[in-house]
Amino acid sequence: MSQNIQKGELLYEGKAKKIFAIPGNETEVLVLFKDSLTAFNALKKGEFENKGAINREITSLLFQYLSRKRIQTHWVSDLSATEMVVKKVEIIPLEVVIRNVLAGSTAKKLGIEEGRVLSKPLVEFYFKNDALADPFLSDDQALMMEIVTAAEIETLKKKALELNSVLKDLWNKAQITLVDFKVEFGRTKSGEILLADEISPDCCRLWDQKTGEKLDKDRFRRDLGSVKENYELVLSRLRGALNG
Repeated sequence: MSQNIQKGELLYEGKAKKIFAIPGNETEVLVLFKDSLTAFNALKKGEFENKGAINREITSLLFQYLSRKRIQTHWVSDLSATEMVVKKVEIIPLEVVIRNVLAGSTAKKLGIEEGRVLSKPLVEFYFKNDALADPFLSDDQALMMEIVTAAEIETLKKKALELNSVLKDLWNKAQITLVDFKVEFGRTKSGEILLADEISPDCCRLWDQKTGEKLDKDRFRRDLGSVKENYELVLSRLRGALNG
């Protein structure tokens, strides 16, 4: 896994990751996954040992699997237990959320009991801005803010639905229901749109198919306990699904 790659300048630090330049490399960056755990736009904070390593491995496994399914991602290689090398992209400031089952704040907002299975996946956009608490954006609002073009909106929706279909099938093999998840996309210098950021229990709702038990960050949000154990369980089930 290890390579002779050095960390350069810290380019960005978010709630769960740090992004570093790679000296002498203008097309790739180094991503470090942190052990920190946040919820409610970082109003609630915590951490657990090896969380960064668990999320890095889940993300790496999923991105490699998606590449084999012809879904392009920014993943290049793994560097260490907590680090990976990825293609350098300009992150589109839209969080793309795909919902298969109503849960969390959306179910509450609509006055619908959590757990209702949707007849078709729902794709939503949220403005990636911590200061504004990542507000929902309609297509027209995103266009008005000149975050994306109309063609890019359609591309993001298409890629999100393709991604959802592939991931649902994989999680089903792991006996896990993919309730909903958030992803981010980025543009390369040539304008190509790639799946970026991460896919992990931090940004997915994952429920055990037999028990309905929550296996994701909702355990931290809702003080359900056993956060680390359930992240480890997700990784173990994912490995099994990929090797089965």
